[in-house]
This record gives sequence, structure tokens and C-alpha cells, in this order.
Amino acid sequence: MRAWRNPGLFMMLCVSIAAAHAQNYPSRPIRIVVAYTPAGTTDILARAVGQKMTEAWGQSVIIDNRPGANGNIGTELTANASPDGYTITMGTAATHGINNTLYPKLKWDAVKSFSPISLVAIVPNILVVNNALPAKSVKELIAYGATGKLNHGSPGQGSTGHLSAELFKTSTGLKMTHVPYKGSAPTLADLAGGQIQVVIDNMPPYLPHVQSGRIRGLAVTTAKRSAAIPNLPTMQEAGVAGFEAGSWFGLLAPASTPRGIVQKLSTETARILKLPDVSERLSSQGAEPVGGTPEEFANFINNEQAKWRKVIEQAGITL
Repeated sequence: MRAWRNPGLFMMLCVSIAAAHAQNYPSRPIRIVVAYTPAGTTDILARAVGQKMTEAWGQSVIIDNRPGANGNIGTELTANASPDGYTITMGTAATHGINNTLYPKLKWDAVKSFSPISLVAIVPNILVVNNALPAKSVKELIAYGATGKLNHGSPGQGSTGHLSAELFKTSTGLKMTHVPYKGSAPTLADLAGGQIQVVIDNMPPYLPHVQSGRIRGLAVTTAKRSAAIPNLPTMQEAGVAGFEAGSWFGLLAPASTPRGIVQKLSTETARILKLPDVSERLSSQGAEPVGGTPEEFANFINNEQAKWRKVIEQAGITL
């Protein structure tokens, strides 16, 4: 009897084919699309995971930086890629938690267009200022903003840095002019150079420069202090009641990627994040390694979409 006339046999054949694909995967280089510039948090995490995948599987994992439009360009590229596991992306709170609300005409959907693989890390945002600014604390920054002109930068419109700063402004009445950049690297460069005075952004790219004294850290945006810089207060401790925000990063494949391949990527990611050198490297930069199953990551994304939609609507943010 032909397989397509026997549903049970047909399903067994499909499972066998999927298992064979996963067993032989990867047989050629894998591309991780990073929808932001090099040297930012997304790029740092993608390279840390990609390097270990290369070592384990003997196939090159190539980091493909495709910045622009708050991550929409690179994310759309992945959504339209062949669902074979050879093009995946390091998604972020912006690309998969925020952008569907801010950009209602996107040609991809953060949930329907992707197969979640694994949450990789949760990262605090950090409030940093140029050293020439006289403010040495959050309260002094708010007081200075009442009399002086302030510009604040972010790695892009609608990024968690941008939304965290908007939440900061609405929570305190502080007036600042937003200057969006295409990634954390140029934002950091202009902050250190004095072209902008204030930034709230993901901690990892800024932490070494706070520690070296090149820029000044005032607070972290999470509910608890970061082990990477424990002397820095939280925004709540600094006097901004109820303030809590942060970012996250995770791997996703195009929708319809074979289940076996998604599971193999997820299992390998979890193994990598538990490696002492990887865990120590990420923790030292303020990133908390997570891991987890594809199903857990899918639920996490749904919850994040609801949370950021509420923030955007309450703050009245439009692009």
C-alpha cells in the first residue's frame, strides 16, 4: 500500500526523514544573522555561541551583521530564509518583543515567522553619562536636566535603550532630546566624545568603559543590582520608584524549520551556556546566561510582547 494512502505509515516516514536531517545536521556552514552592528551585545553573544558551535560540530558558524531599522532588516532576512537550520538569528527584546507593536506594517511576524530555539541571555540596561556632565547620581542628573540641555542616545528607534529612556523621562519629568544611532558602538563613541550626554543601553558594551573611567555609570535598570558591577545602584535605589527594564537575547530559526534541527540547536546552545569559560565571559559583561527549551522560549516571547506593548501604549511612543 502506498504511504500517502496510509496516514500512519506516512507520519512514520515524515518522522524518519526529519530524524535523518537532524542527524546529518550541520553538513555545511551555519549563518547567524545579527541585526545590529558589530561589538554590540547581540554581536558579542552570537560570536560566543557561534565559536563553540564551530568547535563542537566542525562546521563554520558565520556571524552576518545586517544592521538597520531597529533590527527589522536583519530579522526580515532570517524570516525569509530557507527553513533548513543554516540561517538563524540572534533575536532581541526589540526584534521579537517590541517591533511588532511599533511597526504595524512589518512583512514578518515575531511569532508566526519564526521557530524559537533557545533564550540565550538576559541583560540589564545601564544608565551612563559623559564624564564632562557634572551629575554624579541619578538625582543630580534629574536636577541638571531642569536647567541644562540634554541629549540622550540609543542604538535605534524602539530599542530597549530608547524605550527605557522614554520610561525614565515619563517617570521623572526629565526632558531630553533623543538621538538614535545604528547600534551600540557608534552610540558609545559619541557618548565618550561628548556629542551626546546620556545613554541607557545594554550593559556589555559599556561596562569596560565604566570600569576604566572613560564614561560614568549612574545606575542599572533591573530590579536587582548586577553582579558585574555591584557598586552601581538600581534605578529604584537611586530614587525612581517602580522603574524596571532590561533586555534579552535568543536564537530563532525561520518558521517550519524541522523540529529535529531546532531541538539539536537548542540542546547545543544549552550545553554551551553551561561551559565555565562561556558563563564567566558573559557574566563578567553583565549578561546572565539562561538556555531552555524551544517551548519555554516561545512562551517567554509571547509574554514579552504583551509587556512591551503595555509600556509603549502607556508612554505614548510612536514612530
